[in-house]
Amino acid sequence: MTAACIGARVLGANEAVRVAVVGLHGRGRRLIQGFSRVPGVEVAALCDVDETVLEQQAASFEKTAGRKVDRFVDMRRIFERKDIDAVAFATPNHWHALGSIWACQAGKDVYVEKPCSHNIWEGRKLVEAAQKYGRMVQHGTGGRSLGVLQQAVARMREGVIGKVYMARGLCYKWRESIGRSPDEPVPPGVHYDLWLGPASARPFSRNRFHYNWHWNWDYGNGDIGNQGAHQMDMARWGLGVRLPSTVASSGGHFMFDDDQQTPNVQIATFQYPLERKILVFEVRHWITNHETGLGEEADNDIGVLFYGTDGYMSVGNGYRTFLGKKREPGPAAKPASGDPHFANFIDAVRSRKAENLTAEIEEGHLSASLCHLANISFRVGRSLRFDAQKERFIGDSEADALLRRRYRPPFIVPESV
Repeated sequence: MTAACIGARVLGANEAVRVAVVGLHGRGRRLIQGFSRVPGVEVAALCDVDETVLEQQAASFEKTAGRKVDRFVDMRRIFERKDIDAVAFATPNHWHALGSIWACQAGKDVYVEKPCSHNIWEGRKLVEAAQKYGRMVQHGTGGRSLGVLQQAVARMREGVIGKVYMARGLCYKWRESIGRSPDEPVPPGVHYDLWLGPASARPFSRNRFHYNWHWNWDYGNGDIGNQGAHQMDMARWGLGVRLPSTVASSGGHFMFDDDQQTPNVQIATFQYPLERKILVFEVRHWITNHETGLGEEADNDIGVLFYGTDGYMSVGNGYRTFLGKKREPGPAAKPASGDPHFANFIDAVRSRKAENLTAEIEEGHLSASLCHLANISFRVGRSLRFDAQKERFIGDSEADALLRRRYRPPFIVPESV
């Protein structure tokens, strides 16, 4: 076997791929576990701007792994390390694209959680960076690596439910009120300027910090861009479409009087007239019915319904089909165990073949963009026409202004990556 050149290192066939994980409070813990289980991978460094979280996760890792791990609060110090091959990002959304672009520029391969961007413009810049620097960049929509979901898509392509014309993504996830939290001094050990990064400067609030940042437009994209990003990707994948020609989204933040800015009820519709297909997406955060036919025992109902001329398919972690007017049960498969998404990324890191990535970054960008399009339509309050080639709206400067953000120096996504 020959050696593979990864960034600045020439990696021997039996040499470990050294991975750093950035952002450790939530999903980052899953990334540490996931990469630790892949043969031939060494989790070499951990990074978080909250020193308390950093020390907790590092101590937990060291106890399990039986060895020390390097600690960082500033991700830029990781990019300077020649012995780090890949960086996995589980930061808040507003850091995903910039951190990943910096990593590409430093010669690192990237695993970035969904959505890969906070807005459409910077997502395209990440795609450009991956291509320019020849980096393997995997999006965190791990369903694409599951054999059972690959089988579901293959069945649809074979015509098991006839000609597929519609997908309906469902994100019915129970979410309590976040209440209200006043501005306060930055807690000890929190490097708040680094946490804010590209976002505008503002006082610290716990309701804009750990996890609840999802519900603030400066940092997150609501549940359509959080949990819903997975189902949006599945819907687009199953339909076999890219970006739409029109988007319309409405909803609101109902029931609760709290700090949440993003909607807890949202309905979005994406039209594909040339393909003669439609994608509908729904978010609900409270009492609802089980519409997917999967996981009825759970509080949440998360999945995608595909409609065809001969039946329909319900897709969650597995899939079921119902055929004809009588909805007779058709081909089905149960949820799979395990998560091969991390191993798929590492395989591509070694082979240097981006086409082997199951969730290559442009696919991630397109799915994330659907979430952003829905949010833009919701925020301006109207249906929008979209030029999918230019990734701009048609005749709507107000909507175009939400395709990107104002970046706070020095945390700026460059025009030319």
